[in-house]
Amino acid sequence: MSTTVKPPPRLLPLLYLGTAHVSLALAFLFAACWPHAIAGFFYHSWLIGLVHLVTLGWISFSILGAIYIVAPLALRMSLPARKLDYVAYGCAVVGVVGMVGHFWIQEYGGMAWSAGTVAAGVIYMTVRIVANVRRASIPGAIKLHVALACANFWIASSMGVLIAIDKVFHFLPGFVLTNVFAHAHLAALGWAAMMVVGVGYRLLPMTFPSKMPSGRSLYATAILLETGALGLFHALLLRSVWAIGFGVMIVAGLGVFLSQVAWMRRHLVSKPAGAHRIEFGLLHAGSAGLWLVTAIAMGSWLLVSPASPHSLQVAAAYGVAGLLGFLAQMVVAMEARLLPMVSWFWSYENSGYSVPPPSPHVMRDRTLQAIVFIGWTVGVPALAIGMWESSARWVGLGAWALFVAVSIGTLDNALVVARTFVHEGRS
Repeated sequence: MSTTVKPPPRLLPLLYLGTAHVSLALAFLFAACWPHAIAGFFYHSWLIGLVHLVTLGWISFSILGAIYIVAPLALRMSLPARKLDYVAYGCAVVGVVGMVGHFWIQEYGGMAWSAGTVAAGVIYMTVRIVANVRRASIPGAIKLHVALACANFWIASSMGVLIAIDKVFHFLPGFVLTNVFAHAHLAALGWAAMMVVGVGYRLLPMTFPSKMPSGRSLYATAILLETGALGLFHALLLRSVWAIGFGVMIVAGLGVFLSQVAWMRRHLVSKPAGAHRIEFGLLHAGSAGLWLVTAIAMGSWLLVSPASPHSLQVAAAYGVAGLLGFLAQMVVAMEARLLPMVSWFWSYENSGYSVPPPSPHVMRDRTLQAIVFIGWTVGVPALAIGMWESSARWVGLGAWALFVAVSIGTLDNALVVARTFVHEGRS
């Protein structure tokens, strides 16, 4: 990095990422301690609260924390932390705590205002991201992915607030489950997956490492995913048969993304000094890709199958595959690369850019990384089986494995970041 480019801010991204780890750990801890409350029919307040710990607490907070790091390092844009950014973080944290707490006690009036609070904080941040990404020196296709992801969050969060208010006043038309499914799919596909794909086009080549993909084909994922996600959102709300066609468009968009990943793997470049032959971040990314394929298969089956007790079981496992196997684990994969990289820059900044720190590739503890990968590899399929079979035993096994993995991963990340403060004290 040129010394004329200001490194990422330190405190705010760490606050977001730290809160994300606490949220995910709590979700798995609660599921492990009360597996009987998780297994079975999934539309009840306890499980929905835990789902929001994953979707808002882990995935969305990780995206917001990572964007401060990704902005100067990969997206070539400036995103300094302002005072209002801390206010937005505070609103988001208060909102998530309020939502989960009120889901837990089944007090829907408080849950509604909590949903509005977290939406306000994240919407403020996504508006900032859109305003800044327009000036970034990156391909237009990447900008489009990021901007569309933020716009989809605005729609999904607005729908979520309406659903929350509807719990009290009962004014929304349609079937309650289809309204919830529409909100969930737009949030997962339009916001999280769109952002993961867009940023992944920049981060995955840095992780492999490989050449950067380019060309008009990158627009295909944005156009197909956006058309499919918005179309599926409206089709589910209206309970329309067009849901199948929009689902096919989503599958096509994700297929284009996977083909681009395959292109990157065919165009590898030399690894930097200190890089290991086996990178755990890549293993997590590969596992996430397999779970994406699994989620696509399950989702496609659900689109063409009539509603039944069996389809609800498949839907529960589908949620595990898509949210945890793909999206949540892809965040783990990207974090494995980002934190050592930004810690290296922070340490370099501490020395006045005079003493380069050790390679980012030697910052992580390989034993801890192995435990984390084993935990995710065991935990996700066990949890998916538990949801499919309505088995508290399998749910408990998967949740405990994932809780251990997240706890050890948090320790490993803390050790990486601590190097920055050690070097700061010595500088």
